[in-house]
Amino acid sequence: MTIFSAQSTIFSRASVALLSSNGFKRFSFASSFSSNAVYSSPLPKMKKRRHPIVSAVDIGGVTIARNDVVRDDDPTNNVPDSIFSKLGMQLHRRDKHPIGIIKNAIYDYFDSNYAKKFDKIEDLSPIVTTKQNFDDVLVPADHVSRSLNDTYYVDSETVLRCHTSAHQAELLRKGHRRFLVTGDVYRRDSIDATHYPVFHQMEGFCVFSPEDWKESGKDATLYAAEDLKKCLEGLARHLFGAVEMRWVDTYFPFTNPSFELEIYFKEDWLEVLGCGVTEQGILKQSGLENNVAWAFGLGLERLAMVLFDISDIRLFWSSDERFTSQFAKGELGVKFKPFSKYPPCYKDISFWISESFTENNFCEVVRGIAGDLVEEVKLIDNFTNKKGMTSHCYRIVFRSMERSLTDEEVNDLQSKVRDEVQRKLNVELR
Repeated sequence: MTIFSAQSTIFSRASVALLSSNGFKRFSFASSFSSNAVYSSPLPKMKKRRHPIVSAVDIGGVTIARNDVVRDDDPTNNVPDSIFSKLGMQLHRRDKHPIGIIKNAIYDYFDSNYAKKFDKIEDLSPIVTTKQNFDDVLVPADHVSRSLNDTYYVDSETVLRCHTSAHQAELLRKGHRRFLVTGDVYRRDSIDATHYPVFHQMEGFCVFSPEDWKESGKDATLYAAEDLKKCLEGLARHLFGAVEMRWVDTYFPFTNPSFELEIYFKEDWLEVLGCGVTEQGILKQSGLENNVAWAFGLGLERLAMVLFDISDIRLFWSSDERFTSQFAKGELGVKFKPFSKYPPCYKDISFWISESFTENNFCEVVRGIAGDLVEEVKLIDNFTNKKGMTSHCYRIVFRSMERSLTDEEVNDLQSKVRDEVQRKLNVELR
């Protein structure tokens, strides 16, 4: 499930002001789930990749300079060029892209069943404060998601949003009561066919007044939960057809009760989304202590991979016409036809790890060098010797989605990975 929050604020150092009719002010980076975040050791700055560096990106008409986001002068900054280059691409706003097609299909459902009742918001800046990203949605101060190992920090008080929930509080304070927020979100993660450090989420939020549940004769929480489930069961049928569904009780810090919706699809149970009745603390901070609300969050890539039969999440970022030409506006569920699959190249790397080592930091090093030429990084062996030293062996799978890689370029990538891993991660190669 996505998390929510946001407020107009001026960021420290990066000095990013967000506010206007489109959801944010002019980026006045002054050539200008808080401040008690738990930090793991930051990944040291890497040398920039061999291909051209993007110097600025545009988000909704606002230009964001690279030097305001990828910064060598702040020890907490861990945003690499490969991530900065994704800012502003906004795949969810492309009507002929699988992500945009899924988003529009969800819009169609809400337009048909809740005509003009939900505001649609999809152009908010992904650069938010730690308060917006964590505190406003009740993420505990010691939660793992606050660490530098999991989140991209611009500085100690500014991050790339981990979830579209980072705009909930601001929208509530501005008077929005029913809304859908869609956007790109950023999380440091493992490398495989279903994980990518940038993906897209949609969040739905609906506030009820006392008159709503009093007329029903039901308890406020029960009323909201039943309305939520009815809404999302309809959405699942709209996307997947007449499928079997089940609700699973779960835990989120920002909703209570909390649920996950699963559907039986292609002979297996698939988690579709997370949701729940919003914690009163979130409503209270927006002056809505007498109200009740529900919220849901879903990952658009997850749904698109299932509905379009896309097996590799990297494909969503491909500009290859053999991929992009297969999709059209409004055509939900067209089955992707794989073009020639090029052979993988396997390379192993072994090293003695240090206490500060994390797999996410290792994956960031590999991504920073190989980009989308790396398909998977997998731990294949580990052991601890009599001296208490622990060894990890990782298998790196290099494979381009568009061409065959040569032995020379794969060997060059592997050599650079070995050099950077030893230099940046305080490990001893074996």
